[in-house]
Amino acid sequence: MAEFSKEINSTFPNERIKALLNIKFTANYFDTIGNIQLKPFNISEQQYNILRILRGAKEAITVKTVKDRMVQKSPNATRLMDKLCDKDLIERTRCENDRRVVYVKITKKGLGLLGEIKMDDLNHYLTNISENEAKLLNQLLDKFRTYEDKSI
Repeated sequence: MAEFSKEINSTFPNERIKALLNIKFTANYFDTIGNIQLKPFNISEQQYNILRILRGAKEAITVKTVKDRMVQKSPNATRLMDKLCDKDLIERTRCENDRRVVYVKITKKGLGLLGEIKMDDLNHYLTNISENEAKLLNQLLDKFRTYEDKSI
């Protein structure tokens, strides 16, 4: 992959705008790789994320909690969970005290599928940067999110 501005054949008004667009471009690059890795398992990156959240929870958690923990926030998270239910990878139960609350948990089949998926293979895409560079990148990305926009 070439330098970002050459890759998309564009110029930018300043380095901050270039950085923002480079982040989006790079995120899309990794999304594409992730989707290629997951295609044989017939699930999306968002569905994989939901399964990992539920595996980590070790017990049933609310749909709202799953949505809050998702890396890629999705307005159609409920539909994504419907598809996982249809595949028997997760199961849902309604709260007895509040019918509006729905709990979800991963099934044995879902755990088995996660065991088959080797997303660690993505590590070789990260060997271009050192641990210190990764730490700095994480600090810079976290810094981006410290700006509070009251309009969103």
